[in-house]
Amino acid sequence: MSRITRKSRDDLPLALQPLWDRMLVAGDYADQSGVMAQRLPIFSHIWSLLLQLGEEGVLPRRYQELAIVTVSLLNECEYCVDHHAPKLKVEGLSEQGIHGLLDYAQHPELDDVDRLVVEYAIAVTRSWNRTRDEIFERLHQHFSEEQIVELTWRTALCGAFNRFNDILQVETAALKTAAQV
Repeated sequence: MSRITRKSRDDLPLALQPLWDRMLVAGDYADQSGVMAQRLPIFSHIWSLLLQLGEEGVLPRRYQELAIVTVSLLNECEYCVDHHAPKLKVEGLSEQGIHGLLDYAQHPELDDVDRLVVEYAIAVTRSWNRTRDEIFERLHQHFSEEQIVELTWRTALCGAFNRFNDILQVETAALKTAAQV
């Protein structure tokens, strides 16, 4: 059970309710967003940012989701894995493939660019202060600087979401149902 009371759409000021509706189109993030809504600047700025990035489509969805699920697996954030693994299934990965992302080097469902994205997500999460220029040389072969900045930001932000969800014990509906059984 969440350590913080979840707010609903109806608890938001009228001006923020359309943002709530747009957020739900991205996925069922009502649990996490309801907790974020305890501080309206956090809810409005984070969701406005994420939705704008998604609408612009600079970074392909597959790479976003590979990075997000990799970070969430590293940090063992069930909430984020539960929400983002299905998006990787849409991108063609199997359940086994998704849960095997951390063994990316010989992963049969990943191509070289996918492996680079996973490697980079691990670096951003685990060794950001020891990452060598070599990985950026490889990133520049496949991504624009704009895409590298977004990939880095989404990866780092995912780590923050992982910590937010876990410390406040934000649960998904699936996790709540499993806990009640």
